[in-house]
Amino acid sequence: MNSLLPNHISLDLLLRAAALAQLAVAFLNLFLIRIMKWKPDLDRAPLLIREVFRIHVVFISITLSIFAALTWRFAHEIARAGSPLAIWLAVAIGLFWFVRSIMQWLHYTANHWRGNFLRTLIHWALFLGYGAMGVVYFAAVFGRNI
Repeated sequence: MNSLLPNHISLDLLLRAAALAQLAVAFLNLFLIRIMKWKPDLDRAPLLIREVFRIHVVFISITLSIFAALTWRFAHEIARAGSPLAIWLAVAIGLFWFVRSIMQWLHYTANHWRGNFLRTLIHWALFLGYGAMGVVYFAAVFGRNI
C-alpha cells in the first residue's frame, strides 16, 4: 500500500482520473484560442509567431493525449512501480505537471486574474489541479519510502 494515500483510495483509480483529466486538458487546449478570445490578438502577431503558437497548441494536446493513453493502459504497473519504465514514466509525467503547476504562479502576471473572481478561481483550480496530477504520479514512485 502507498503510504501517501489513505487506505480507501486506490492509486490505480487516481492515475485513471489523472489520465481522464489530461485528456480533457488536451481537448480543451485545442479550443484555447476561441475560449480565451485570442484570435484578434493572434491575427495582429507576425505570421511566424501565429504558426509556432498553433503548432505548439497541437503538439501539447498530442503530448497530453499520449500521457493519458499510457497512464490509462498502464495504471496498475505505474501504481505498483512495477518496472523501471513505469517508474521513469511516472517521474517524467509527475515532473511535467509539477513544473506546470509552479509556472502557474511564476510565469503568469497576477494582473490577469487579480480582482476578477472567475479568473482567480480558474487560476487556483489550474494550479491545484496540475499540482494534484504531479502528486499522483510522484506518489506511485516515491510514496513507498515516505
